[in-house]
Amino acid sequence: MTKKQVGLGILLGVAIGAGVAVLMSKKGSKLRGKIKDNVDDAKKELGGKYEALKKRSHKHAEETYKDLVSNLTDKSEDVVSFLETKLAALKKEVAKY
Repeated sequence: MTKKQVGLGILLGVAIGAGVAVLMSKKGSKLRGKIKDNVDDAKKELGGKYEALKKRSHKHAEETYKDLVSNLTDKSEDVVSFLETKLAALKKEVAKY
């Protein structure tokens, strides 16, 4: 391990220790409360954004499904029309004999 790595490890340990000490002190109690409130606010905000995104995605999926069904209906009508035309032509051919 190099001196640089050791020094960085010591600094990191001191910073973590200082943070823990502040959180465990009397003033840290207020800080923990503020942190908890911020986390709770963030959870509520994210929950709202999640619900909005879920609604938009469901709406988009529903519209896509309706478009697909509509297109398939149109295509099936085209196929039926084509087959009816071919059937009529075959009946004319058979009638000649």
